Amino acid sequence: MHKFDEMYEQLPYAGAAIRQHYKRYDQWLAKQPGEVMRSRREEAEMIFRRVGITFAVYGAKDEDGSGTERLIPFDLLPRIIPAHEWESMEKGLVQRVTALNRFLHDVYHDQEIIKAGIIPAEQILNNAQFRPEMMGVNVPHNVYSNISGIDIVRAPDAQGNGEYYVLEDNLRVPSGVSYMLENRKMMMRLFPELFNQNRIAPVAHYPDLLLETLRASAPAATAEPTVVVLTPGMYNSAYFEHAFLAQQMGVELVEGQDLFVKDNFVYMRTTRGPRRVDVIYRRVDDDFLDPEVFRPTSTLGCAGLMRAYREGNVVICNAVGTGVADDKSIYPYVPKMVEFYLGEQPILKNVPTYMCRNKDELQYTLDNMKDLVVKEVHGAGGYGMLIGPAATQAEIEDFKKAVIAKPDGYIAQPTLSLSTSPTFVDAGIAPRHIDLRPFVLSGSEVQMVPGGLTRVALKEGSLVVNSSQGGGTKDTWILEADRTPKPKAATQSQSQS
Repeated sequence: MHKFDEMYEQLPYAGAAIRQHYKRYDQWLAKQPGEVMRSRREEAEMIFRRVGITFAVYGAKDEDGSGTERLIPFDLLPRIIPAHEWESMEKGLVQRVTALNRFLHDVYHDQEIIKAGIIPAEQILNNAQFRPEMMGVNVPHNVYSNISGIDIVRAPDAQGNGEYYVLEDNLRVPSGVSYMLENRKMMMRLFPELFNQNRIAPVAHYPDLLLETLRASAPAATAEPTVVVLTPGMYNSAYFEHAFLAQQMGVELVEGQDLFVKDNFVYMRTTRGPRRVDVIYRRVDDDFLDPEVFRPTSTLGCAGLMRAYREGNVVICNAVGTGVADDKSIYPYVPKMVEFYLGEQPILKNVPTYMCRNKDELQYTLDNMKDLVVKEVHGAGGYGMLIGPAATQAEIEDFKKAVIAKPDGYIAQPTLSLSTSPTFVDAGIAPRHIDLRPFVLSGSEVQMVPGGLTRVALKEGSLVVNSSQGGGTKDTWILEADRTPKPKAATQSQSQS
């Protein structure tokens, strides 16, 4: 099986040539004594612990559902992407997210894509994430997913060069952007000299772009919209991020009990009396948003919220019902959406996908399960999946039974040889598999900061990068093209330090 490493032209690292865009970093790294790097790693861990950057990991031991708090391991070695690669990826991301938003608008309005026979009606209408309550509801700029996290992996092609693929689209409540921002801050603190030596595109303005995106989505008549972040509360695994983003944007962090609806408007309780809310950046799933419409027992949302929403008196970002577009059973159709809505060829490729709901593809999956990755269409965070090459015969047989019992609940993909990146582990510097989650913001325009969150599978040979499964993260550098700096660009890179 071919392998592709981001920094070295081949594996193992000993004596391998360095890729052009890593050369300057490699010269710096060669001069760093091992013990200095180790003490930097300890310093990073201490600071992250002090700041409270934790993630709850759910396991069999946590029957109460609270999970165990732990640090997401941070890797000191950055993942570097040259300017021309990022430029093409960025175009592909804008194209893909635009098509997905067009699809969502279509699904809840004219359903042209169903009429054209491109996606079978039952795939959409019987999807657990389809919300009939959203039929005919108009959302600002027709944007349903204002904040999208698109997971991108790189795998070798036949010539051994690296090619980018979209592994999945996260359009409901994608998380991880706080780690992207904190990783950059940490790198600038530990290795300031690297930021003088390299032209690294800044990411610190993400909270400003996020606030701008949310404000641009406010109901038409509001001059100074009030934006809040709605969190399920401190027991949620991503609570650190909810609090962090609210603080960075300078807006209130609220829980469902802090909100109420009166005359179809949403208000927040404050010490100075009720204050009207225009935009809710929600980090709560659809099911829990409004007990009048969804789960009657939910205490995480606010009764009457959907009434105010349908009247156009409050905007919920991301929109209710967005999950129908990021379901794994809809993923195989995204390239067709790009062609159907935009009349363009997809810039970013999908990973080849077998849909077990189709008889032939089911048979292929059952016959070749030992070589495939099989995923539950509603699974998330690395749960509900089987990695064939790493599974025992007994696990494969059990999974076969589950797939045969509910074929439309599963898809299968070839096991990609994810690219590796040098990672600082206890034994020294070693290759570990990585992916990338850029965050795409869609409001009146589509924009993003260069890069995203690089997640790294810290177990040797492991392909699972999810933080909930023991993965770590590293800073992602997009190298700005070497050009004569304009005065504005210069001040921007100084302001980020």
